[in-house]
Amino acid sequence: MSLAGSGLPWYAVRVRSNFERQVHTMLTCTGFDAFLPTYRQRRCWSDRIKELDVPVFPGYMFCRLGPQQRAPLLKTPGVVNVVGIGRTPEPISEEEISAVRLIVERTLTARPWPFLHVGQKVRIHKGPLSGVEGFLVEFKGSFRVVVSVSLLQRSVAAEVDGAWVYGERPASIPAQIPALLH
Repeated sequence: MSLAGSGLPWYAVRVRSNFERQVHTMLTCTGFDAFLPTYRQRRCWSDRIKELDVPVFPGYMFCRLGPQQRAPLLKTPGVVNVVGIGRTPEPISEEEISAVRLIVERTLTARPWPFLHVGQKVRIHKGPLSGVEGFLVEFKGSFRVVVSVSLLQRSVAAEVDGAWVYGERPASIPAQIPALLH
């Protein structure tokens, strides 16, 4: 039942809290093409500081599915449901998945980011994120490109060099964005 490399659409899969890595392992071992975006985060304990890989979208992962694979997916321990509208699973665009994959696989600082409804859409034309489209924001003197997964209403941001951005730098950031940065 190998689905890896197939042209099937991507779907968001809701999983139990803190079960993302286990579900990802089970799905890939059973032949599903699964994607769990993670980033490095420093966690402080009383006696040490440790760097961990944590999910960019806690409680979610992505999987390629055909109509006949939905039942085996839902029987996987830790899987809650396939995200959609009502009871109908809704596919996620290949462009959104590709942009998220590029951000987390490159050696950039990626972080979860509040979902943005407004802002200037830009395309990166240089650097490791070349071809990625997202929103450009300025945060603490540096630029970040924010890529959104519309269905989940979640985003991920990566720091970029202002020279990598296609087009002119925005004169100002829309009023709604600074409120999201604090």
